[in-house]
Amino acid sequence: MNKNQNLSAIHIKDLDLWAHVGVLESERKNGQSFVLDISFWLDLEESSRLDQLNNSIDYSEVIKAIQNLSFEIKCLTIEYFSDQILNLLESLYGSVPMSIMLKKTSPPIDGFSGSVLIEKKRNLSSSLN
Repeated sequence: MNKNQNLSAIHIKDLDLWAHVGVLESERKNGQSFVLDISFWLDLEESSRLDQLNNSIDYSEVIKAIQNLSFEIKCLTIEYFSDQILNLLESLYGSVPMSIMLKKTSPPIDGFSGSVLIEKKRNLSSSLN
């Protein structure tokens, strides 16, 4: 039997963050807006049946931890920032299959009004990709 057969997903969407991340010194000094989406894949059968959080993800803990990280971090790239987010999530929940999408909402590039987004995955088997 495929061990991923009973996996369910918990998604945290549109988490607004303010972080000091960017190549320009002004970005690291003044900070800027980011939006984060997180997905975890778990077997939620037992927590669903027993109405217990033990075998699930406490998303309030996730949100608070990432908010704290975003206040503390100062770095050059969203690649590094995204890795620190994944490291934090693994420190909380171990090798749970997860993915994040981190969006820099207004990169300071002349003539560009869009956003830049990085997607990273950890601990995902090929059947979840």
